[in-house]
Amino acid sequence: MVQARRSAGPSVRWPPVARLRLFASAREAAGTGRDVVDGSTVADVLSASIERYGAAFAAVLPTCRVWVNGEPAEPDVPVGETDEVALLPPVSGG
Repeated sequence: MVQARRSAGPSVRWPPVARLRLFASAREAAGTGRDVVDGSTVADVLSASIERYGAAFAAVLPTCRVWVNGEPAEPDVPVGETDEVALLPPVSGG
């Protein structure tokens, strides 16, 4: 469950966050398809996600493509609360 952030005045700075979208095996490993995760870069978001979801999730990550706002993204891409980080594992079809 995502909790709303309360305004605490101008002197309080919240850590940066991004909206996380998970698909296929990444969603199964995490047990959710959406979350809000602290991090100022893609790498930060992925690291926080591994801590939150554990080893099964970490095992899926190397096969995933990472996109930010619908575009392929590298680990050093900055993210903020209006950004969506999506993890797309390979899918097979036929």
